[in-house]
Amino acid sequence: MLSITGLHKGIVLDHIKAGRALAIYNALGLNKVNGQVAVIMNVESQKMGRKDIIKMEGNYEDLDLDVLGFFDHHITVNIVDHNEIIEKKTLSLPRNITGMIRCKNPRCISGIEQELPQRFMLTDPNKKVYRCIYCEEIAYSEE
Repeated sequence: MLSITGLHKGIVLDHIKAGRALAIYNALGLNKVNGQVAVIMNVESQKMGRKDIIKMEGNYEDLDLDVLGFFDHHITVNIVDHNEIIEKKTLSLPRNITGMIRCKNPRCISGIEQELPQRFMLTDPNKKVYRCIYCEEIAYSEE
């Protein structure tokens, strides 16, 4: 049996769809944090069947947790202090995202100018449609 110890202070990202933890790890830049990070994948779950979990020890204030809503707004964000959950954050789709997806338009300025950040705006929350702010091309949709 795998054993991961508790956290004194940090965050636990729970109820991540199985197989998505590494994408979230990269999007949050967890390779650059000073504390320990545990990525636990394909864990049995009564609610989900299988899920991933990420535990991060230490300071989490510099992380942009809003981007988690892009991956899945059902992810549970547990804030831990002195080995107890002191807060649970609810997620929603972020209105704007930067650097998470790329514009599909080959003529878009964001693809030509490498220094220009890939920025997108949520235009249809029901269908999770994001459009490029430069050319307004649909860059991502869950349809």
